[in-house]
Amino acid sequence: MESSEIEDDRVFESAAELFKAMAAPMRLKIISALCNGEKNVSELLAAIDTTQPNMSQHLNTLYQSGILGRRREGVSIYYFIANEKVVHMCRTICVQIAIEQS
Repeated sequence: MESSEIEDDRVFESAAELFKAMAAPMRLKIISALCNGEKNVSELLAAIDTTQPNMSQHLNTLYQSGILGRRREGVSIYYFIANEKVVHMCRTICVQIAIEQS
Protein backbone atom coordinates (compact mmCIF):
# COMPACT_ATOMS: atom_id res chain seq x y z
CA MET A 1 0.00 0.00 0.00
CA GLU A 2 1.37 3.41 -0.94
CA SER A 3 1.68 6.17 1.66
CA SER A 4 -0.98 8.26 -0.11
CA GLU A 5 -3.42 5.35 0.18
CA ILE A 6 -2.66 5.07 3.90
CA GLU A 7 -3.22 8.82 4.30
CA ASP A 8 -6.49 8.52 2.35
CA ASP A 9 -7.55 5.68 4.65
CA ARG A 10 -6.87 7.84 7.71
CA VAL A 11 -8.93 10.67 6.23
CA PHE A 12 -11.85 8.35 5.52
CA GLU A 13 -11.60 6.76 8.97
CA SER A 14 -11.58 10.20 10.63
CA ALA A 15 -14.55 11.30 8.54
CA ALA A 16 -16.47 8.13 9.43
CA GLU A 17 -15.81 8.71 13.15
CA LEU A 18 -17.07 12.26 12.84
CA PHE A 19 -20.22 11.16 10.98
CA LYS A 20 -20.77 8.43 13.58
CA ALA A 21 -20.61 10.98 16.40
CA MET A 22 -23.19 13.17 14.64
CA ALA A 23 -25.46 10.30 13.56
CA ALA A 24 -28.28 11.02 16.01
CA PRO A 25 -30.98 13.68 15.65
CA MET A 26 -30.47 14.71 19.30
CA ARG A 27 -26.79 15.40 18.69
CA LEU A 28 -27.61 17.52 15.65
CA LYS A 29 -30.10 19.49 17.79
CA ILE A 30 -27.39 20.05 20.39
CA ILE A 31 -24.92 21.25 17.75
CA SER A 32 -27.57 23.57 16.35
CA ALA A 33 -28.39 24.95 19.81
CA LEU A 34 -24.70 25.72 20.40
CA CYS A 35 -24.11 27.44 17.04
CA ASN A 36 -24.80 30.88 18.52
CA GLY A 37 -22.67 30.43 21.61
CA GLU A 38 -21.99 28.27 24.61
CA LYS A 39 -24.72 27.01 26.89
CA ASN A 40 -24.86 25.06 30.12
CA VAL A 41 -26.84 21.85 30.50
CA SER A 42 -29.87 23.65 31.99
CA GLU A 43 -30.02 26.03 29.02
CA LEU A 44 -29.73 23.13 26.59
CA LEU A 45 -32.51 21.26 28.40
CA ALA A 46 -34.73 24.35 28.14
CA ALA A 47 -34.12 24.47 24.38
CA ILE A 48 -34.30 20.73 23.63
CA ASP A 49 -37.01 18.39 24.90
CA THR A 50 -35.20 15.44 26.49
CA THR A 51 -34.18 14.09 29.87
CA GLN A 52 -31.06 15.20 31.71
CA PRO A 53 -29.42 11.72 31.54
CA ASN A 54 -30.08 11.50 27.79
CA MET A 55 -28.69 15.01 27.24
CA SER A 56 -25.58 14.19 29.29
CA GLN A 57 -24.95 11.01 27.31
CA HIS A 58 -25.14 12.86 23.97
CA LEU A 59 -23.01 15.75 25.25
CA ASN A 60 -20.37 13.29 26.40
CA THR A 61 -20.31 11.56 22.99
CA LEU A 62 -19.90 14.92 21.22
CA TYR A 63 -17.22 15.98 23.70
CA GLN A 64 -15.27 12.72 23.40
CA SER A 65 -15.31 13.03 19.59
CA GLY A 66 -13.83 16.54 19.74
CA ILE A 67 -16.93 18.22 18.33
CA LEU A 68 -17.69 20.02 21.60
CA GLY A 69 -15.51 21.59 24.22
CA ARG A 70 -16.53 22.33 27.79
CA ARG A 71 -15.56 24.55 30.68
CA ARG A 72 -16.63 24.70 34.30
CA GLU A 73 -17.92 27.88 35.90
CA GLY A 74 -18.85 27.32 39.52
CA VAL A 75 -21.18 24.32 39.57
CA SER A 76 -22.18 24.69 35.91
CA ILE A 77 -20.50 23.09 32.92
CA TYR A 78 -20.72 25.10 29.73
CA TYR A 79 -20.49 23.41 26.33
CA PHE A 80 -19.34 25.06 23.12
CA ILE A 81 -18.51 24.10 19.56
CA ALA A 82 -14.85 23.07 19.42
CA ASN A 83 -14.84 22.04 15.76
CA GLU A 84 -16.28 24.77 13.51
CA LYS A 85 -16.02 22.49 10.46
CA VAL A 86 -18.78 20.41 11.99
CA VAL A 87 -21.08 23.44 12.20
CA HIS A 88 -20.46 24.22 8.53
CA MET A 89 -21.10 20.60 7.55
CA CYS A 90 -24.33 20.38 9.56
CA ARG A 91 -25.68 23.65 8.21
CA THR A 92 -24.89 22.69 4.63
CA ILE A 93 -26.58 19.30 4.90
CA CYS A 94 -29.61 20.51 6.90
CA VAL A 95 -30.23 23.49 4.60
CA GLN A 96 -30.05 21.22 1.54
CA ILE A 97 -32.51 18.76 3.09
CA ALA A 98 -34.87 21.59 4.05
CA ILE A 99 -34.78 22.91 0.47
CA GLU A 100 -35.51 19.47 -0.95
CA GLN A 101 -38.42 18.93 1.47
CA SER A 102 -40.15 22.24 0.67
